[in-house]
Amino acid sequence: MIELSHETLVLTTRHPFTIARGTQSEYRTVRVVVRADGHEGHGEAAPNRFYGESTESVIAALDRFAPLLAEVDPWAIDRAERVMNAALRFNGSVKSAVSAALHDLAGKRLGVPVYRLWGLDLATLPQSSFTIAIAADAAELQRRVEEAAAYPVLKIKLGTDHDEQIVEQVRRLAPDKVLRVDANAAWTPKHALRMIDVLVEHRVEFVEQPVAAHDIDGMRFVRERSALPVIADESCVTSADIPRLVGAVDGINLKLSKCGGLREALRMIAVARTHGMLVMAGCMVESSLGITAAAHLAPLLDYVDLDGAALLANDPFAGATIEGGVLKIPGGAGLGVTRRE
Repeated sequence: MIELSHETLVLTTRHPFTIARGTQSEYRTVRVVVRADGHEGHGEAAPNRFYGESTESVIAALDRFAPLLAEVDPWAIDRAERVMNAALRFNGSVKSAVSAALHDLAGKRLGVPVYRLWGLDLATLPQSSFTIAIAADAAELQRRVEEAAAYPVLKIKLGTDHDEQIVEQVRRLAPDKVLRVDANAAWTPKHALRMIDVLVEHRVEFVEQPVAAHDIDGMRFVRERSALPVIADESCVTSADIPRLVGAVDGINLKLSKCGGLREALRMIAVARTHGMLVMAGCMVESSLGITAAAHLAPLLDYVDLDGAALLANDPFAGATIEGGVLKIPGGAGLGVTRRE
């Protein structure tokens, strides 16, 4: 029998976080607790309005799931994910929180980290990028790049009327760093190609979601003419989206809050690899509880962008870290996350 409970968390970023869709400095996430046989596991839901979720919808979904999951064996995580999917469509962040909590519970009961449940090791892990959000002016952008001095890989958020100047300034301030670009679906296909010429000039590694999420033909148009790899983010929510992206992109960016659980994330990785795609894991702005769940997937990935907790001024948990871009996954049982005093 699985028992659910929850707690709303109020997270604040060090700086207002601006992308092409808007600016935010306060985020409300939900810590989900599952209890079974005297043990408990934790996960975090980081709802995003772009995917139709809110703190209120997360709590309502948990109320819907509670009686259904009460009859599920806590070891049967795949069944638990199927039960939630049958009860509600979409609602990825709350499903991922329950999934992470069940994995945390299983690892704690067995006394091993989640990545060992999957037979993975940490011998080689990709470096995490650190996000440079859209700044109000050139002086603010310079401060943010300087504050990220310890990180060797930067991901630049674009989608403004002065994107070229942003890339030029970041490259000038960080001449030797790996740069990646995320347009958050803000460009047209033709504008994307013009910008990619600029990105190539400034030695950018790849471009993420250059055009609207629904515009797969536009993504294909860009990819066929691009000198840079093209990664799908908003266009790729679950494994079911991957087949239609074959030939339109070079890789996918999976996020637990989009796909709805760690089991589904593993399926996404398997399907993408079958089609010869690159695989990246990203995140929302969330605490170390949510970030650590995604970090356990890192041995299977080409790229990671797990800086959501590093952007916070008040992270209530300790878990995976990306100091200096080096991803470190805790070795404790389950997710290995602890509550800060």
